[in-house]
Amino acid sequence: MTPLRVVLADDHYLLREGLRALLVDGGEVEVCATASSAPELLAAVDREEPDAVIVDIRMPEGTEGIGAALAIRERHPGVGVVVLSQHADGGYADALLARGTDGLGYLLKERVGDVAELMRALREVCAGRTALDTRIVDALVARGRTRSPGALDHLSDRERDVLREMARGLTNAGIGKTLALSESAVEKHVGSIFAKLGHPEEPHSHRRVAAVLAYLNGRP
Repeated sequence: MTPLRVVLADDHYLLREGLRALLVDGGEVEVCATASSAPELLAAVDREEPDAVIVDIRMPEGTEGIGAALAIRERHPGVGVVVLSQHADGGYADALLARGTDGLGYLLKERVGDVAELMRALREVCAGRTALDTRIVDALVARGRTRSPGALDHLSDRERDVLREMARGLTNAGIGKTLALSESAVEKHVGSIFAKLGHPEEPHSHRRVAAVLAYLNGRP
């Protein structure tokens, strides 16, 4: 398997180099460049054209990690971006996902030691999907529950479980493994979710993204 080419950005040298070693030791990633500021990161992405970027949410030089992430997605739509944060802050996630969810991930720094979870997030964003830390999803959902009721209230508990895992970026197979369901059972739940949220099947409709956004925002 060809290693993923990744640009890594963090203004803390020890954290940056520690993460680099962690990724490289796994054999699935080639860190083709590192950066300690947003301008360095953007220049490295322009130069290296990597598969993905991992960036700290807090960066010096004016433009923070979220701004850099959005700039990268605009300039290089094929590059996935995983943003790392110390805090499960729904406001940061809102800012990151405001222009769309494709190819974006948000993980807490405490998860970085879990190489499998970090690699899952990288693969998801490289495939143009979304990867959100479970605690980020929980923060967004908790806030959404304070808003006006809507179609989400008609979902069963199991459908909410499935939608929650969809929001993390899991495929149907991944959801089935996490919730101990068969893939066919997950597909049935997903179909029911789409129907209840009013997302009919259309050739060019991004129903999965629409459903996840409804879930995260607490509205249909």
